[in-house]
Amino acid sequence: MADERKIIARNRKARRDYHIEEDLEAGLSLVGCEVKSIRAGKVSIGEAYVRLDGKGALIVGMHVNHYPPAGPFQPREDRSRRLLLHKREIRHLRRAIERKGMTVVPLELYLRGALIKLKIGIARGKRQYDKRDAMRKRDDERSARRTLKERSY
Repeated sequence: MADERKIIARNRKARRDYHIEEDLEAGLSLVGCEVKSIRAGKVSIGEAYVRLDGKGALIVGMHVNHYPPAGPFQPREDRSRRLLLHKREIRHLRRAIERKGMTVVPLELYLRGALIKLKIGIARGKRQYDKRDAMRKRDDERSARRTLKERSY
């Protein structure tokens, strides 16, 4: 199996709104026409979140567009999809979200070889002042690089 990854969708809000403490790779239980649509890049994980139930983990709110050549009988675009994880990984996620302020968010959807994988992160929500500090730090670094670039000429 190739170790090469082709990123299909990214949740850019996740890194802005959360401190990502740990990440895991999960498979997805999909229908054939959903796979075709995802490979075509017709997917959004920006509003999605991960929910744990009695049996395992689900991704809720992931929007996969219909694949027109598949015909009229297709699953709902925003249905919940089962995440394929080992029991010990599910137990680890359960213990992590029991801690105060922790949640599980989707980070990236990508192809690894022929498989579609979802990178999920165990995260703690950022406060408003944390977000402003991060933006200020990024702007300062950008202006410093710009100044160094101007001086090098």
